[in-house]
Amino acid sequence: MRNGWRYRVNIAIRTLAGSVGAYGVAALAAMALSRTLPMPRVEAVTIATLIAYVVAPGVTIWAFLARGPWLALMAVVIVALLLGGVGWIAGPPA
Repeated sequence: MRNGWRYRVNIAIRTLAGSVGAYGVAALAAMALSRTLPMPRVEAVTIATLIAYVVAPGVTIWAFLARGPWLALMAVVIVALLLGGVGWIAGPPA
């Protein structure tokens, strides 16, 4: 019985990191890239959004390939904080 509970928590945490975390990381990646790419605003936003479409599945795959569920969740949170910091430091788009 305990094995079943631990397995369900493991999958729940990985699913949370792979769905909500992937959405957050993709949005923050688009924000950070659109503010830092050296091109006109419309092109930067378009390119950043296209890159974010690749980042989201990558984060989801990472969440299920990580060694443990807490490592997966921690890695997603750290990447989100780093991308949020880059976007915040870069300031508003040009």
